[in-house]
Amino acid sequence: MTLVSVFVLLLAPQLISGQLTLPVDCSDIYNSDNSRPSGVYTIYPIGATSAVLVYCDMNTEGGRWTVFQRRMDGSVNFYRPWDHYKMGFGNAAGEYWLGLENIFHLTLRKKYELLVDMEDFSGNTAFARYTSFSIDPETYGYKLHVSGFIDGGAGDSLDYHNEMKFSTFDKDQDYWADGNCAKRFLGAFWYVECHNVNPNGVYRWGGDATLFAVGVEWEHWKGNNYSLKSISMKIRPVQ
Repeated sequence: MTLVSVFVLLLAPQLISGQLTLPVDCSDIYNSDNSRPSGVYTIYPIGATSAVLVYCDMNTEGGRWTVFQRRMDGSVNFYRPWDHYKMGFGNAAGEYWLGLENIFHLTLRKKYELLVDMEDFSGNTAFARYTSFSIDPETYGYKLHVSGFIDGGAGDSLDYHNEMKFSTFDKDQDYWADGNCAKRFLGAFWYVECHNVNPNGVYRWGGDATLFAVGVEWEHWKGNNYSLKSISMKIRPVQ
C-alpha cells in the first residue's frame, strides 16, 4: 500500500448528498463509497472532537464492520488498567482496543450486531455471531448485553458473560468471591466467575496447560488451554 493510499484511507469527512459529514463508524464510510477497501480509517463515535483511528473490515459477511478488539501477533500488552480500557490503546493497523467509552457511544447511537472471528495456529478458522450487542455507560460498569447467537463453528462462549460489568486488574466488578478474575487470568473482560472467553489475555502459542486459562481463549472452540493465533471482535449496525 502506498503512502498516498494510506492517506486516502485516513481521510475522515465523507461527502454524502453534497454535505460534509463525519462518519460515526465503518458502516458510514462504506455507505458513502462501497468500493473502499478494508483498512484503517478515522471515525467520530462521540462527535467532532472524538476522532479515533479504527480498522474497518469491508469484506467479511458483507463488510461494514467496525473492529473494536484485535489480537494477531502479541505486539501489544493487553494487561492494562481501567483507564486504558476506557479510552483505548494499541495500533489500529495491528493489535488494539477501541475503548469502552467509544464502544458505549457507538451502541447508544445505533442497534448493532457482533461478529467474533478467530484462527488457531494450524490455520483453522471459526466465528461466532450475535444479532444484538450493546454496553451500558461507565456508571453501570459498561455492562454487556449480547444475544442472538449464530454459530460459525466456534460455539457460544460469550453468552456466559452476558449482563456482566467490565473488570480490569484495578477495577474488580466480577462475581468471583475468591479474588479478581482479571488478575487471576491476566486480562480484562466482562468476567463472571471467571470466563469462557479471554480475548484480552496473554498472547501465547497454541496449546499449553502450564498456566491454566490465561491465554487468548474461546473455550467452546479450543478449550481453556489453547491460546488463539488471532481473534477480532467487530460490530455493524443491524439493517
